[in-house]
Amino acid sequence: MALSLSKGQRIDLTKTNPGLTKVVVGLGWDTNRYSGGQDFDLDASAFLADATGKVQNDSEFIFYNQLKSPNGAVEHTGDNRTGEGDGDDEQILVDFANMPAHIDKIGIAVTIHDADARRQNFGQVSNAFVRILDAQTEKEILRYDLGEDFSIETAVVVCELYKHGSDWKFSAIGSGFSGGLAALCRNYGLQV
Repeated sequence: MALSLSKGQRIDLTKTNPGLTKVVVGLGWDTNRYSGGQDFDLDASAFLADATGKVQNDSEFIFYNQLKSPNGAVEHTGDNRTGEGDGDDEQILVDFANMPAHIDKIGIAVTIHDADARRQNFGQVSNAFVRILDAQTEKEILRYDLGEDFSIETAVVVCELYKHGSDWKFSAIGSGFSGGLAALCRNYGLQV
């Protein structure tokens, strides 16, 4: 059975799961509580940051228009524009064994596409979650349900995978931003 985490909790990934080198970061959500006449398009992204918490170059920002990091260590499996159905709405594959040495942290975020124009925010999103699966066995290792703590935010840093010595750990963040994807990019040191 997978471990269920709360906001702020951290857990070892590679140390407590010997041999774990590849994971699937599955993200999901529902938007059934609100109908404003327009579909919701939520987008997952990954920020590959150095020890200062900043992304060194644009190619290490993985999202629907740039699905793979330069060496393929992080890959977005594609944009789901509706979020329909059960299970993961979007997935990001992470290969710890091929991670460039300067990457210390991977920020995993979800944003609402055209949120301002569509008058949408995370207060209208429910059942948001992230889960980590062993990519080899497809066994779910952990799950973090974000809860209903958001109102006007249009972007959320869901979690971070970070290096501690030679091991990788998971941190349940759940931190909201107004300003959508642009605000997140600035937070990780990218020019918008």
